[in-house]
Amino acid sequence: MKEFPAFAAEFADCIRVLHHQGHSPATSTNYSFKDDADRIWVSRSGIDKSRCSAEDFIHIDEYGKTLAPFEHMTPSAETGIHCAIYEMFPETRVILHSHDLYPVLFAHHKNTLHFEGFELQKGFPSVSTHHDEIQIPVFPNSQVMHDIKSHMESHKQALRYQVFMIEKHGFYTWGTSLFEAKRILESFSYLCKASWYLTT
Repeated sequence: MKEFPAFAAEFADCIRVLHHQGHSPATSTNYSFKDDADRIWVSRSGIDKSRCSAEDFIHIDEYGKTLAPFEHMTPSAETGIHCAIYEMFPETRVILHSHDLYPVLFAHHKNTLHFEGFELQKGFPSVSTHHDEIQIPVFPNSQVMHDIKSHMESHKQALRYQVFMIEKHGFYTWGTSLFEAKRILESFSYLCKASWYLTT
């Protein structure tokens, strides 16, 4: 018998909202969370995020292996990225992924995204003024999750804002709560959109 944490239903509600805002076209994006027992749950592969439900999460171990009674289900192909974030930032409880259009456009041919003077920079952790310059890393896309993990490890200091971009792909945010991870996602999406319009 499959039992799902109570938070899975709340999280699924949020994922459906993010889908309607344009963050997960087709069956793209993936999500995960840690429950009260520190078990990791990740969204299964190929689901329509507009219909996401609590039953669309799979229990995995810290290495991304699917655990009973979910052995017959396929977790997201990018589960390795989630495992890397939990390993590098143990306080993380929720991870969000987005394929929002404007970050993809703004990050094209860039290694780093720069933001300065925007009020919404204060949506990032430990940022209290719009005067700061925020730099967000952009990693090359890869089907090999170890490649992306290697980039994350070599740029760990640059991940202090709890977001990174993958070129021509999308971005990840994470936090100690759904509220925090979603705030970062919305802030980053806004900043990329505003910057794109200001520079084109």
